[in-house]
Amino acid sequence: MRTVVIGGTGHIGTFLIPRLVEAGHQTVSISRQLRQPYVASPVWESVEQISLDRTAAEAAGEFGARVRDLKPDAVIDLTCYTLESARHLADALRGRVRHFLHCGTIWVHGPATETPATEDQDLCPTDDYGRRKRAIEEYLLGEARSGGVPATVLHPGHLVGPGWAPINPAANFNLQVFADLARGNEVCLPNIGRETVHHVHADDVAQAFVLALARPEVSIGEAFHVVSPAAMTLWGFAHVASRWFGREPALRFLPWQEWRKTVSERDAQVTCGHIERSPNCSIEKARTLLGYSPRRSPEAVKEAVFSLIESGMLKV
Repeated sequence: MRTVVIGGTGHIGTFLIPRLVEAGHQTVSISRQLRQPYVASPVWESVEQISLDRTAAEAAGEFGARVRDLKPDAVIDLTCYTLESARHLADALRGRVRHFLHCGTIWVHGPATETPATEDQDLCPTDDYGRRKRAIEEYLLGEARSGGVPATVLHPGHLVGPGWAPINPAANFNLQVFADLARGNEVCLPNIGRETVHHVHADDVAQAFVLALARPEVSIGEAFHVVSPAAMTLWGFAHVASRWFGREPALRFLPWQEWRKTVSERDAQVTCGHIERSPNCSIEKARTLLGYSPRRSPEAVKEAVFSLIESGMLKV
């Protein structure tokens, strides 16, 4: 199968491209720049790499045609963020591909009434990003279920992997939180630390895309959560992370309005976005229909943190 990956050298693509090649796909990677993936692999030597600025090509009305002209059997889109962008590509591929896979997000869920949240719960996103992704999902699944574009949507959680900062136990991206836990310094968490985050290793997301591609009879017209087997509370996450360094955490808790004054406005906004949702998503559908089998999130986050230490990006 000839498979085109849009965003092939990004976080997910770094692991997806090698998995596709090893599964026997003739693989094409489209990226804005011909940059190196986050993890080197010799299989990239057999991958056709194309530099294409999606934003500029869409503005010129030619991005979909450029992808279509590569004559793909399947297209995996990792970089679509608007309904207009999804429509443009889908229109170009309608009747021309066997499978079209879109990377969504668990951000299509707002705060859940029941946990773990399943894919069939009402989608009530609370921000612009989630609402845009919901609109894309509704459009693509509607296309697939009406006999149009044969689409599948996958919903990753908080991506982790070597080379970039993971969500920390304070539910933001400030690496100082991991440094403080490693040193035994006091770390302050909002409220009582019982809100949740739900990580997933980028390679597990890649695994899910390959599985969905191999099972079109059950994946087309469906959305799947692709996260780790369990969400973590902020309190529990802090304890797990401290133990990576042989310590127990020194934690302090403050009500939200007081806690937010102790961090930057940017960190407060990111934390607020995470804890107001407190994602906790079920993977039972992906496990049952696709055979999805992810690693546990503590180990995935640990790998990411220690890669930052080794590269010098995180000083502990």
